Amino acid sequence: MMKRFSLMALLLATGLVAGIVLSGTGENREEVLARPGAAPVVEQAAATPTAPATAIAGPDFTRVAAQTVKAVTNISSIQVGRRRQASPFTNDPFFQYFFGDQGEMFGQPRAESSLGSGVVISADGYVVTNNHVVGEGETEVTVTVGDYRDVRAKIIGVDSWTDLALLKIEVTGLPVIPYGDSSKLKVAEWVMAVGSPFSLSQTVTLGVVSALGRANVGITQYEDFIQTDAAINPGNSGGALINSRAELVGINTAIFSQSGGYQGIGFAVPSNLVRRVVGDLMKFGRVRRGSIGYVEVMPLTSRLADELRAPKSDGIVVNQMARASAAYKAGLQPGDIIVSVNGLAIADASQFVRLISDSAIGSTVRVEVLRDGQRSTLRIPVEAQQDRPQRRR
Repeated sequence: MMKRFSLMALLLATGLVAGIVLSGTGENREEVLARPGAAPVVEQAAATPTAPATAIAGPDFTRVAAQTVKAVTNISSIQVGRRRQASPFTNDPFFQYFFGDQGEMFGQPRAESSLGSGVVISADGYVVTNNHVVGEGETEVTVTVGDYRDVRAKIIGVDSWTDLALLKIEVTGLPVIPYGDSSKLKVAEWVMAVGSPFSLSQTVTLGVVSALGRANVGITQYEDFIQTDAAINPGNSGGALINSRAELVGINTAIFSQSGGYQGIGFAVPSNLVRRVVGDLMKFGRVRRGSIGYVEVMPLTSRLADELRAPKSDGIVVNQMARASAAYKAGLQPGDIIVSVNGLAIADASQFVRLISDSAIGSTVRVEVLRDGQRSTLRIPVEAQQDRPQRRR
């Protein structure tokens, strides 16, 4: 009887030890299994190795590139300038050794070349590019179309305010990039830049819209840029900025760079503005803009606001103006603070320039000003802006 009891005690003790071993440190097994993410040791041992995470694919612009790259051209221009006096040392080896080719200092004809890109906007040969690609003065412009033919171009017109130029080549049946609506662009939307950086034609880069409505960057007089981080380098000027629907949403114009190369900040003229400028260049050979005469404005700082008795620093200050201007005749004076135009609050000088320029010639703009702490509204007639003659060859 005692032996049977000892055997049962031994079996019971063995079962208790086994139970403690199976349950680890005595932790409740059901609680362990119920803990989020927990699993039995046996199941973990049997599990297969974790597969590597799948890389997130970027946007596919292959179809867009196939549809558009042939419509982006390479453009080269040669400008020839002359000075009055010829160098008497042009062929002197001693002079050449020390000074190199400095003939332009003494009046020899000097050819300056410029390289850039252009965008075909019509099958019969109209091409948009930048004004700075075309250059000034006597210029010969050559357009290299998609099949690598070099064609002499005629300059229909240029617009220094937006840095745009319109060319015409006598070629038909060209591939075209249709205009898109740049007002529908959104920040962080993917876009593709196509151009000829460093003369490498039909180069494609991809990026996003970094910002919209960029102004006060000191590139042109009329600034309303699309900012993008798609790689833009020297030679991309005049090339296309294209959305995912293979539409032209901008003309690449400039880069911000401290090194002269790509640093992730590029600027493009919005397609809606391009379309309007091109329409005027085709019809008039120049861009027709509104004007209220010569009026120079400056930002309203908090210090200026105190001096001019302004309750807050909203608006811009009239710094100088011409007596013969429509604005002066309508009552605007130096020292006035312009707070709104046609009911739209004015935040900076660039916005004011755009609003006046976009006003219809012959219309009247309502300009609200603050003078000596008192508000008043002036009605100023809009006249045609007087620019220097534009080229049309």
